[in-house]
Amino acid sequence: MEYSKFEEIFNREIFEHSKPKLLETIANEPNRYIGLFRPTKPKGKLLQNLLQSHEIRMGNAFEVLFEEYFRILGYNILQKKFTDENLDIDQCFRNDDVIYFIEQKIRDDHDSSKKRGQIDNFERKLDLMMKNYENEKLVGIFYFIDPDLRKNESYYRSELLKMKDDYNVDLYLFYGKELFEFLNAIDIWYEILDYLKKWKASISDLPELNFDLESEQTFNEIKDLPPSVFRKLFRNREVFNDIILTLFPEKKTLSLLLEYFKQNNNKAIYKTLSEKLEELL
Repeated sequence: MEYSKFEEIFNREIFEHSKPKLLETIANEPNRYIGLFRPTKPKGKLLQNLLQSHEIRMGNAFEVLFEEYFRILGYNILQKKFTDENLDIDQCFRNDDVIYFIEQKIRDDHDSSKKRGQIDNFERKLDLMMKNYENEKLVGIFYFIDPDLRKNESYYRSELLKMKDDYNVDLYLFYGKELFEFLNAIDIWYEILDYLKKWKASISDLPELNFDLESEQTFNEIKDLPPSVFRKLFRNREVFNDIILTLFPEKKTLSLLLEYFKQNNNKAIYKTLSEKLEELL
């Protein structure tokens, strides 16, 4: 894979979807940012929220990245979303006459209460795979990308061994490069490490809170949020002054939103939003 493809996947999956989610959170839980009983000011809480969002979305980026690498390896990517069961398989592919499914996490750092839930979730997915591929040879893999954290390794190995005996399915626990060694594709692991170092060197130390720096892009990302979100953001002047104007200090994106609302004035809610935003600006 070219580095440009790696970079595009990580930037898209981690950064491009965080703005709408942040605005929804602010609209629905404003006291998380402006509440008196908070040790941070609104700007600090916004940074904290974005950092947490980026951390979570890094898992999404690795899911997309690994699927792309599995395509490069020539594997046949299979269905991963099962709406009837309300379950998603992180990775599912066929290689020759074997179907592999992978439950992947960034790191093995769950506490004692959550590790049980992790293994229960894996078993639910094993049940699902056996139901959908009952006449196929299955291999299940519980995989942690970060090789340096192995907090619950003994527990997971023990539980997977029991599951393997009960289901008569080959199940594995892997950390870091072990997955790619198993797939005879160790070069991919080292390429990922090299690209990850290069990508981390290219990003900012902290998230950019001025969303007006890329106003057109920001507008396109947030314009289709439910009108109820904008209504909540604009009706609370403290939220608008302390939070919205922190995110849109030059008001460029807000001006684009105003024009968008005016273009949709045939709908009562957009007429109300345009009037309220014009008053605030």
